[in-house]
Amino acid sequence: MEINENELSKLDKSLDGITDCRRQSGHLLHKLKDVLVIGLTTIIAGWDEYTVMEDFGKAKQGFFKTFLELPNGIPDEKTFARIFSFINPQELTKSLNQWLNDAEEPGGRDINFDGKSICGSACKSRGKKAVHIVSAWVGAQNLVLGQLATEEKSNEITAIPELLDSLEVAGDTITIDAMGCQREIASKIREKEAHYVLSVKENQGETYREIKEYFEVAEETWSKRHLPTDVWHSEIEKDHGRIEKREVITEEDLSFMTCKERWKDLKTIIQYRCTRTVGNETTTESRYYISDLLLDAEKAAGLIRGHWSIENRLHWFLDVCFGEDSCRARTNHAPENLNVLRKIALRLLRKTGVPEKRFGTSRKMLRATLNDNFLYNVLFGRV
Repeated sequence: MEINENELSKLDKSLDGITDCRRQSGHLLHKLKDVLVIGLTTIIAGWDEYTVMEDFGKAKQGFFKTFLELPNGIPDEKTFARIFSFINPQELTKSLNQWLNDAEEPGGRDINFDGKSICGSACKSRGKKAVHIVSAWVGAQNLVLGQLATEEKSNEITAIPELLDSLEVAGDTITIDAMGCQREIASKIREKEAHYVLSVKENQGETYREIKEYFEVAEETWSKRHLPTDVWHSEIEKDHGRIEKREVITEEDLSFMTCKERWKDLKTIIQYRCTRTVGNETTTESRYYISDLLLDAEKAAGLIRGHWSIENRLHWFLDVCFGEDSCRARTNHAPENLNVLRKIALRLLRKTGVPEKRFGTSRKMLRATLNDNFLYNVLFGRV
């Protein structure tokens, strides 16, 4: 195992940005860096309990000793619990992103905003609701730019502008589901010199009604007056007994909208229609979107489908591979800090190449547990 001194130096420098929550007047038995790296490595192996962090550290103490100081051996479970409960999640996210240093500069990125609750963080006996975390996800890079914790999903409306304020997004395109389809959020995105594609549902009554009625009525009369700005049709997709076909229509002539001026710089409305056949039953579902961009139908389809990657490539993996909803860490910042480490672990695992084909995330996690060289490559190898 060849030690990458450059990566170790970068890690040291990046972690200096995290405030140590412990009293600095006394003698600290364990380095903050040691606690964080052992915690992250344990999560890479698929475990997030503090007791397992201690046990995993002791079982692999020889491995950790090759690149960590460990002045007093492996920290105990209480040390892990205390540190992950009190360090600042925003500092942790920023420092680890700085260490990996693979984020593209703002401009041209597609950033998906969405929230996810950590079910195990709730405690009914104490009246504590599950922590709900809103993330800004760049699917093309498997990168979470930033995140913010709230106490419940309804607070996404206030969390999104606050999260936007913490990010540099000029020139990027922000996609948000219907919860975030708010005039204030659209204005905030434009204020940040970014662009928006927002899902419109019944929570925006007049806007939703006008767009829905336009596409329903206009489709019947297009042949008599004019075609829509653009139409895109997907290939027919067959999977798990389903047959699906998707259609996207964009319209830039918004003179019919009485509420157009309520939405900052609104230029395009979009209909996304999916026709699904299962057995002998066929259903059609239409969704509607607004954007400040002049979008052709194919580009709009890509942005809409790209938004789903935050569910398919982030949230699903957090639950299925890392068992996030089963985690019972509830104290202070612990749920969010462990969530940050899971996202970084997922990113590191995806960046680590293997010679085998069809070698999924769970198999990489197992190999990291069994093979120290592979584990070190996950942490410090750069593919």
